[in-house]
Amino acid sequence: MSKVKRLMPKVLSLCLSFIIICSLIGINAYSAGAESAGGSSTSASDNKKVSKEETVYVIADAEGNPSKVIVSDWVKNPAKLDTINDKTDLEDIKNLKGDEKYTLNGDNLCIWDADGNDIYYQGTSKKDIPVDMSVSYLLDGKSVSPEELAGKSGRVTMRFDYNNKQYETVTVNGKKTKIYVPFVMLTGMILDNDKFSNVTVNNGKIINDGSHTIVAGFATPGLEEDLALESDDIEFPNYVEIKADVKDFKLTTTMTVATNDVFSDIDFSKADTEIDKLDKKLKKLSEATDKLIDGSSKLYNGLSTLLDKSGDLISGVKSLVNGAKKLSSGATKLDKGAGTLNKGVKKLDKGAGSLKMGVNSLKTGVAKLASGLGQLSSNSYTLNSGAKQVFESLLSTADTQIAAAGIKADKLTIDNYAKVLSGITDSLSKDEVYKLAYNTALQTVTSTVKAQESIIKTQVEAAVKESVIAGVLKQAGLDMTVEQYNGAVAAGKIDETVKAQIDGVVAQQMSSDAIKTTIKAKTDEKIQELIDENMKSDAVKAQIEEAVKKAESGAGAISQLKEQLDSYNKFYRGVLSYTYGVDSAKSGVDQLNTGSQQLSKGAGDLKTGTKTLKKGTNDLKKGTSKLAKGTITLADGVKKLANGSDALVGGVKQLKDGSLTLTTGLKTYKKQGVDVLVKAVNGDVKGLVCRLKAISKVSSNYKSFSGIGSGMDGKVDFIYKTDSIEKK
Repeated sequence: MSKVKRLMPKVLSLCLSFIIICSLIGINAYSAGAESAGGSSTSASDNKKVSKEETVYVIADAEGNPSKVIVSDWVKNPAKLDTINDKTDLEDIKNLKGDEKYTLNGDNLCIWDADGNDIYYQGTSKKDIPVDMSVSYLLDGKSVSPEELAGKSGRVTMRFDYNNKQYETVTVNGKKTKIYVPFVMLTGMILDNDKFSNVTVNNGKIINDGSHTIVAGFATPGLEEDLALESDDIEFPNYVEIKADVKDFKLTTTMTVATNDVFSDIDFSKADTEIDKLDKKLKKLSEATDKLIDGSSKLYNGLSTLLDKSGDLISGVKSLVNGAKKLSSGATKLDKGAGTLNKGVKKLDKGAGSLKMGVNSLKTGVAKLASGLGQLSSNSYTLNSGAKQVFESLLSTADTQIAAAGIKADKLTIDNYAKVLSGITDSLSKDEVYKLAYNTALQTVTSTVKAQESIIKTQVEAAVKESVIAGVLKQAGLDMTVEQYNGAVAAGKIDETVKAQIDGVVAQQMSSDAIKTTIKAKTDEKIQELIDENMKSDAVKAQIEEAVKKAESGAGAISQLKEQLDSYNKFYRGVLSYTYGVDSAKSGVDQLNTGSQQLSKGAGDLKTGTKTLKKGTNDLKKGTSKLAKGTITLADGVKKLANGSDALVGGVKQLKDGSLTLTTGLKTYKKQGVDVLVKAVNGDVKGLVCRLKAISKVSSNYKSFSGIGSGMDGKVDFIYKTDSIEKK
């Protein structure tokens, strides 16, 4: 039993003990009979039933006071219904994964246009949570606030107290009884070994990877009141207490998961028909253990007598060998010693029978222990899945936040989130964002200016044409400016023939490749000049600076998000390590089970051997009675007896030592195992089973925190996250 306590938290000891007891009479939490048809006990109609999985995120300060409650719901639609009638009292409801719409009436009935899809939605709640959590701190034995503790050094105690407020009043054994929903609270944190050392937890597990210490503690608030067992040997803690030597205290966060799946999944439907058998078997188990201890004590006493009398036997043999004068005396002593030996062997045979029974009982107990650990190990998947679900929910929330910020990124997973977030942070560096903002502004300005290219070209052509006209006028010997020439033409002072000649030359030059190239070059030059002027404007500079500031803010938020996810990732890896330890414990007990079977076979062989020895001592007694009839027979018999007497004494001594060890072990087994179970039940097995059935029913009834549609199945888990504690 001590080995079991070392391998698992005390908080689960009662559940394990009850599973071991129930397995003695064929009660199994996962009924094999329900699956005897070759599959799951869930019917085809149940597989098509709409169900709801809910995760409630409680965001709290460092003392456990909730500041915000966020609820994520997954409504499963296996029947591909077009419309789903859900019920919820959430506010600010958002569809997380689709575009399905809903309507909400005055009775909190939420009607979804599902169109055959599952519905994923999220909202907030102002309701009281079913289990309150309060966190208190001591520094060197004195109460301190989180703010006072930040940055301090000394012996620190962190205590998480849980107050279960969720219950039903049901009838148990004819009496109205308050039964609490059996929540199991798992609180975890990751501590930096540079700051924390000598870490302990009152009921839980500690894993140290060299640089960090992962702490996971368990509590079951309300379970002690539910079971009402009168035993000081079984613990039902409603708090988790962590102690450590701390240097410069800093704590990023703590995470607590609350679930009632453990009792919701246990089937007690067949328990009533086996209650009387269980009660009788507990009594028989206690009585059989007493008889086994009594038998082993008698075996020890008999072997002690046999060992003492073996000396007389050897003395008799030596007397017979030494001389014929002592023949009569030696024969008498030998006959007497043979009688004592015969009686001792009979006791040995009886003790060997008791030993065989005891070993068989031990073998049965080990087999049941292996079965119990097997069931605990089977829950490893549920615990791992729950932790993984929390992780994936956090990643989903992070995806939503990233998308809301307008950042395009791959969907976050447990394996890729660090790489994706680091990539986003790198892309949001000041240099990269400035380059991106500048290039974006440049593209916008360039596009805007080039949209005016035809107008710019027309202006350039006019300027070039004016230059060409000035050159032609100079070649024609007309000493006037282009403006003067145009005025003279307008006044009719230029001969039409001259004007026609000038216009022809101008048109010829304007159509030449050289002039066209000049127009193109000057147009491009003007466009670039306008682009440069706009890029230097205050408006464009302000836009670029604003983009850089937003990017710096976003990079900080992404970095903080990654740090939070890294923290939970370490906690998640710790949960995986814990369940791996439970599975390893099961493997060890399986080996112990194999060893107990071999021990049972050895005990059977011992019983066969003592039976043969018993027959041999009977024959020896007959032989010593005939000893006086012939010296030849006497001499031969004494010689053989002398040769085997030393081996006989050695064997009897080993049996004596072994029987003492057996007696001590059986007494310990009865005190620490059988007596604890009998005392815990206190003869009221029927009452215990009734309470367990009530607990299971109340647990199964609690399906949702925010509400659930009529006829829907559901399950709900709570995740508490506390604020960080660090020196400002």
